[in-house]
Amino acid sequence: MSLFKLGKVHVPHRKNTAEAIPVRMPAPAQVSISMLHHIGAPATPVVKPGDKVYVGTLVGEAAGYVSSPVHSSVSGTVKKIEKTLVSAGKEIDSVVIESDGEMTPDPDLRVPEITDFASFSAAVRASGLVGLGGAGFPTSVKLDAIGKGIIKRLVLNGAECEPYITSDTRTMVEKSDLLREGVELLCRFCDFEEVVFGIEKNKPEAIAKLKDVFADMPKVRICPMPSTYPQGGEKILIYNTTGLVVPEGKLPADVGVIVMNVTSLAFLASYVKTGMPLVEKVITVDGSAIASPANVIAPIGTSLGEVIEFVGGTSCEIGKILLGGPMMGVAVWTDAHPVLKTTNAITVLSERDAAPPKSTACIHCGRCVSACPMGLQPTYFARALNISDKREMCERLEDEKIGLCIECGCCSFVCPAKRPLVENNRLAKAAVREYKTSTAAAGKKGGDK
Repeated sequence: MSLFKLGKVHVPHRKNTAEAIPVRMPAPAQVSISMLHHIGAPATPVVKPGDKVYVGTLVGEAAGYVSSPVHSSVSGTVKKIEKTLVSAGKEIDSVVIESDGEMTPDPDLRVPEITDFASFSAAVRASGLVGLGGAGFPTSVKLDAIGKGIIKRLVLNGAECEPYITSDTRTMVEKSDLLREGVELLCRFCDFEEVVFGIEKNKPEAIAKLKDVFADMPKVRICPMPSTYPQGGEKILIYNTTGLVVPEGKLPADVGVIVMNVTSLAFLASYVKTGMPLVEKVITVDGSAIASPANVIAPIGTSLGEVIEFVGGTSCEIGKILLGGPMMGVAVWTDAHPVLKTTNAITVLSERDAAPPKSTACIHCGRCVSACPMGLQPTYFARALNISDKREMCERLEDEKIGLCIECGCCSFVCPAKRPLVENNRLAKAAVREYKTSTAAAGKKGGDK
């Protein structure tokens, strides 16, 4: 499927913090821990105001199969439980904790006892681990495919193709021992045909380190990839490391593959040794408005503003704050927004860089089509959105495979007319979902009569 090889863009790397060893920030005076860090149902708070908590204390239990528990990142006292607006536009419960500054681990924490796959799966779920590459899919749900015996390959995502971000790079360099332990752990429950690390070539230190660490494990292959965006996209990564194509509407498990972020794997190895759940993140703090870019170890629930101040603040007026990188990051409206499990970077842009470009008419140059890693036609989606008949609009969007769009932003990046193509694609996908939901509801209502 050559489209995966042809669709790519050369974004500026700006890996200013590639050699910056993560620095642990002190305990904040207060954290606000959201009950939604993941795809699926929000966790349900299990604490109340006045409760004493420690680092690792369960504060929110998983509310369903596709959900994840949440733990306190500081020791202190629960101040309140309040509704907060998250970046997805929903109001979600958050547990606000006043820190005592001691960062005392919960005395009830225990190393998980793992004897078989069932106990391993239960331990992963209890750890609160979700996809740390940014997607936030509960890892225990993803790993269930191993228990079904359908997984042949493990692909580990170390691409880190977004500009600025280097938090995964530091994991590969500094925690390669944990990555080995994580691979050995997963190999206890699955006889993989191969384990592949996909890493862009602009990370030579990480590539060399992992080649050395896994030199005596013939099933493990380190796969250096061209430094082109978006190498870290799941389907693209799978194709470029294994040659396998994940069909439309299917999951990696359907082709015998499971994909994990390298930092997720390192955390998992640490958890089975210590019993400490996911309570902190390594975050790259960079962008045109940041005075001194750095990698920071921050407790989950810390405000973005405090993390920014810890690295020395900004050098100019802030135009935009992104959770993540400039290509796929999500803009937030306040620096009071908390660090989430999925926060691998805080990108702070100057007013100049954050200003939206002025769009002009499409000149039909076809650059967006050439750049799309999925071989789609973004201009077609934009035209289809103007169709007044919802049924016709959605049929056309589905015929042109809008569901394959990974919202990587390549189309907008290369467009000389500065058209908001990726935004149009998001609107198109939302329109299809809304139409399907409404027609399904109408059909059910009609069937109940």
